[in-house]
Amino acid sequence: MPHSPAVEHREFLSGLIERVTYHNPENGYCVLRVKARGHRDLVTLIGHAASIQPGEWAQASGNWEVHREHGQQFRATHLKTAQPTSLEGIEKYLGSGLIKGIGPVYARKLVKAFGEAVFDIIEQDPSRLSEVTGIGPKRAAKITSAWADQKAIREIMVFLQSHGVGTSRAVRIFKTYGVDAIALVTENPYRLARDIRGIGFKTADMIAEKLGIPQDAMIRARAGISYTLLEAVDDGHCGLPRDDLLTTAEKLLEIPVAILEDAIRLELDDGVVVADQVADQDCVFLRRLWEAERVIAGRVALLREGEPPWPSVDADKAIPWVEGKLGVSLAASQKDAVRMALASKLMVITGGPGVGKTTLVNSILKILAAKGVHVLLAAPTGRAAKRMTEATGMEAKTIHRLLEFDPTTGGFRRNEEMPLQCNLLVLDETSMVDVPLMASVLRAVPAKAAVILVGDVDQLPSVGPGQVLADTIESEAVPVVRLTEVFRQAATSQIITNAHRINAGQMPVLTPPKDGETTDFYFVDTADAEDAVRKVVEIVQHRIPRRFGFDPIRDIQILTPMNRGGLGARTLNLALQAALNPAVDQPAVERFGWTYRPGDKVMQVENDYDKEVYNGDLGLVTAIDPDAQQVVINFDGRDVVYIFGELDEVSLAFATTIHKSQGSEYPAVVIPIGMPHFMMLKRNLIYTGVTRGKKLVVLVGQRRAVGLAVRTAEDGRRWSKLREILKKPVPVKNQAGTWLTS
Repeated sequence: MPHSPAVEHREFLSGLIERVTYHNPENGYCVLRVKARGHRDLVTLIGHAASIQPGEWAQASGNWEVHREHGQQFRATHLKTAQPTSLEGIEKYLGSGLIKGIGPVYARKLVKAFGEAVFDIIEQDPSRLSEVTGIGPKRAAKITSAWADQKAIREIMVFLQSHGVGTSRAVRIFKTYGVDAIALVTENPYRLARDIRGIGFKTADMIAEKLGIPQDAMIRARAGISYTLLEAVDDGHCGLPRDDLLTTAEKLLEIPVAILEDAIRLELDDGVVVADQVADQDCVFLRRLWEAERVIAGRVALLREGEPPWPSVDADKAIPWVEGKLGVSLAASQKDAVRMALASKLMVITGGPGVGKTTLVNSILKILAAKGVHVLLAAPTGRAAKRMTEATGMEAKTIHRLLEFDPTTGGFRRNEEMPLQCNLLVLDETSMVDVPLMASVLRAVPAKAAVILVGDVDQLPSVGPGQVLADTIESEAVPVVRLTEVFRQAATSQIITNAHRINAGQMPVLTPPKDGETTDFYFVDTADAEDAVRKVVEIVQHRIPRRFGFDPIRDIQILTPMNRGGLGARTLNLALQAALNPAVDQPAVERFGWTYRPGDKVMQVENDYDKEVYNGDLGLVTAIDPDAQQVVINFDGRDVVYIFGELDEVSLAFATTIHKSQGSEYPAVVIPIGMPHFMMLKRNLIYTGVTRGKKLVVLVGQRRAVGLAVRTAEDGRRWSKLREILKKPVPVKNQAGTWLTS
């Protein structure tokens, strides 16, 4: 729950619902007019409820606020309703349209006939409804059925709220499970963590405790095993050594290892997890990731078979021709790479900034275009795809667009049955692509086609599980071109020079330029975290815009190693928001720990396929409508509407983590780097951050923190089987369904 004064100083309100001004059945959001105790006039109450009707008795906790157009209103953080008890409330309730077959006329008749006992009559003795003139058997049956549905909704909401589930989450649960919600949650509350966005294992565990499920129950042990593996996936693993899994789960659940051993065995028997060996260690994998790695290995084996899908090309003639067409002079290593690409069905091109990856790819594409080869280009993110389009002059798509993601099924339309129509697929920023996504890409590539994987293997690995590019290179199962020569023009950039120094384990050059000179790489020394935050704000708000003309919100991106702490993204976002977009007389909304205002820079933090906005996309808040409970965010010229309850999909993004910046480039990058980050200070992290800056990079912090990062190579391995299985012959099926072996 977001930290706010509304939580600390909660007030209470109760009264009769006179009118439902607005109710959204999808998310439960409602605006009510209430005859509240202690208030002479009707009160406006705003909250969430799965079902709400005039005449019900509302009990709410929250806070009063003043709306600039509608005046004072009560915003409820918790809202529950009860059947009315007064004759006035009962008549209003029955006549609201809630119960099919009863309108205002019949409501009046029923209350006149049965008084306060009317609800008991409908529920327990519906045959008596025929005592009211005009109600025959059909209408009585309709009334009885509608009443049962409403009673089920009410019971579900009361049940969930009594077990610590907030109203908006309760609405989401009801929408997911319907009338079976109580039975399903009671049987296995841990399914909530799997099925409902925003409910994790710990919340489900709390509900389970309230339901009386014992701490050492097998259902809890099995859920804890799955949760531990999912936490490992968040750290990039596809599985865990069995001993590590048991140790971590025992610490989390505080139950004996023997029970956890049984839980693993049951999960294995049900096929939820898979046992396998990695580097002679017994490991446990989530089945979907274990299978995805095998799909990758199988498709690699299939794709590298046979001849390239284009006529034979004389490289000795094609290379001088393309040099003339592009006006470039290829280095010997690039020429060798062109030869390899023209003769291969599957290859990897890797290297750091300024080594000519783009020139090489453009040369290959130009030669093959002259041969009429049908090429598709893709990248993991919208920003990376846009950069690829600008660099090649050909349309590049995000992987999700290329594979035609289907939100209704949660899968891709393009696969083995409906493959991509191409002779060659070039996939850029491959270091960002995780195991499930790479499996989906390779599934959709026709067996006759060629694939070129491009990326910088020295950058951070994918946020998702696995390290596909590194495993593919190290397996030696695929031809690899590693470009290392920094070209003369690129070598004049201190960003590129220092990036390569960092990657080689050497300190970047931190000495300031001479008076009157400018450079594209600066270091600003700070005493401590507080001093660093102050200097970051000053640099972004004043110094860079004055010196280089960059817009502080649109052009400058702050990249930090961590989310938390004095130099974390959260602290920096609050400081930068206050400096760059201060609170003035404009609408604002506070949700999920952030306050948003028009002009704020935000980042999408999860894929939303309906909105076509993806994890890592940057946008600007352009409008907030408190009445409609909507925020408009502009992503690259396209307005996207979010209801307030969906704002957990975004966060402020004046500052973001280096991990979140993968695949993106920014005109100017500011990187705070201090000893509070020491646990995160790794060479590939700083290298990735520095290479995000196109025209300017500023490090702000302490020299010893920079030195620690440069000296510390990433030693934490990701538990994955891919490298091993790529080295072995993998049985795969071709498109006709025949088994092949590489």
